[in-house]
Amino acid sequence: MRKYEVVYIIKPNFEEEQYKQIIEKFNALILSNGGEILKVEPWGKRRLAYEIDKIREGYYVLLQISGDNQLPRELERNLQIADEILRYLVVRMEEN
Repeated sequence: MRKYEVVYIIKPNFEEEQYKQIIEKFNALILSNGGEILKVEPWGKRRLAYEIDKIREGYYVLLQISGDNQLPRELERNLQIADEILRYLVVRMEEN
């Protein structure tokens, strides 16, 4: 199983409980596709480096996951179609 690091930015117009539900939704997606969640780090609201669709801040979430090579493709597909996600990045971590 390969290790991946995922960062995604949620739009800032939600309540704290809604952020938790969104994070849980993507965690459940990872687990249902045979992945394993190694670490979840919600960074909270931060200012964006540049404005996206007239939005100046977002709620950042960092994940470290492991899974087969189909997992990042499915996760990216779901992050792309989710209305609450501004941006995302999935990177394969180097094996030590």
